Amino acid sequence: MAFYPQERIALFIDGSNLYAAARALGFDIDYKRLLQEFQAKGRLIRAFYYTALIEDQEYSPIRPLVDWLDYNGYTMVTKPTKEFTDAMGRRKLKGNMDIELAVDVLEMAPHVDHIVLFSGDGDFRRLVEAVQRKGVRVSVVSSIKSQPPMVADELRRQADTFIELQTMMATIARAGGPREHAPSPARSAPAAPAAATTAVRDDDFDDASDARAAFHRS
Repeated sequence: MAFYPQERIALFIDGSNLYAAARALGFDIDYKRLLQEFQAKGRLIRAFYYTALIEDQEYSPIRPLVDWLDYNGYTMVTKPTKEFTDAMGRRKLKGNMDIELAVDVLEMAPHVDHIVLFSGDGDFRRLVEAVQRKGVRVSVVSSIKSQPPMVADELRRQADTFIELQTMMATIARAGGPREHAPSPARSAPAAPAAATTAVRDDDFDDASDARAAFHRS
């Protein structure tokens, strides 16, 4: 990874995409360690984390993680999922955060030297290209080692640097391996980082119940 001590860095984390990549590689993210990893590489200006939330549940398993990140150095960008009925009469949930992430990247570009994008979504290729034209370097963090690979080839090729998530496992993995169940709700900021719990995917679900079930997959 090519980082320089004086460069200004901003992290943009597609929460569901990073979660899926880490789980495919068999580990959970320790977000405290992740933040420390990039604080040591340069001047970390901001770390954004994006996720959609299912609002009609009495308790959302991802809420403790969202609360912990908000208290511990991350800028949280969330929105509720939207439920609708498609042409076939199936209930579906939508929770795409791509626009929010893209707008924030373009707004931050004049203030940073290096953007680190945690996503493998090929839709971000044009965003990366636009930021590069402004003179900002872009690193993409995802995985080609997982089965299937989590990063789109066009995004990997567009990035100035591709960082294989598997190579970061030793420095950012949560001790103890993947958590099978979500942690208990936190009433205040926890002293230690919450493990990476399942985020709602930024895709359409065939049925609203499928999305709710996604929170409980191991």
